[in-house]
Amino acid sequence: MFIGKELVYDGSLGMAERFYIALFGVPINGLRNRARRILPYITDRYKSVLDAGCGQGIMTFEIARHLKGGSITGFDIDETLLERNERIAGRIGADRCRFEFQDITRMDIEDRFDLILSVDNLEHIENDKDLLRRFHRALTDDGEVLIHVPGYFRRWKLFGWAVNFDVDGHVRPGYTRDQITEKVCDAGFEIIEAYYTYGWLETVTNNISYWITGARMKRKALYAAAFPILLFASYFGRKSRPSKGAGVLVRARKTRGGIAEGGRGEAKQGGDQ
Repeated sequence: MFIGKELVYDGSLGMAERFYIALFGVPINGLRNRARRILPYITDRYKSVLDAGCGQGIMTFEIARHLKGGSITGFDIDETLLERNERIAGRIGADRCRFEFQDITRMDIEDRFDLILSVDNLEHIENDKDLLRRFHRALTDDGEVLIHVPGYFRRWKLFGWAVNFDVDGHVRPGYTRDQITEKVCDAGFEIIEAYYTYGWLETVTNNISYWITGARMKRKALYAAAFPILLFASYFGRKSRPSKGAGVLVRARKTRGGIAEGGRGEAKQGGDQ
């Protein structure tokens, strides 16, 4: 699954970087692990999808390929990335993709989307409960959310467990499955399924990625050399369902009559650790 090849049209990248992306896709091992869990859920039954916090648009473009008759909108606050994403969409003819400047923590939208995708965003949000309520309001009746977050714990040093990585921008290291499902239910959703991701093999490859880059794009040459091997190895862990893992995936449905108070900012600000 060589996702992110659209970035070969990113003029801000050097020729060597674009050539590498043309061969292997975007070299982000953790993103590949998450995509392998998320993309099988994307089907034609969703007609209007939101990628909340789309960033470089990698998942946005990939999901568009799975939506034969639907459309996907990417929200983000980085105007430079949004403009670049729009240029790439025009270049590749991605008519089902659009990008909008929108702070998802302040969005005030009702009944617009039938699927909202949030991939490793909630750990950046102080008032995550309020954001989940905003997701609830933005969905049509019986709309769904598909959420992936870091797990609170991850395997480290092969077999032991430790609190997840301390990454710049995170306001919490992650969630246990019970923590995130409770917050999703409190926002008015009904859980369809919730399970841990990142089995042993995926976690080992992700830990090596973190050791090389520090989640800050360090040691690019070393990572470029290691990435194809890590990608190949992690592929064999794609079907694992660990009893405890370094990520959590939640799929939930907006319940009819479900109450999502605080969607207009009434919820008390503060960290829900």
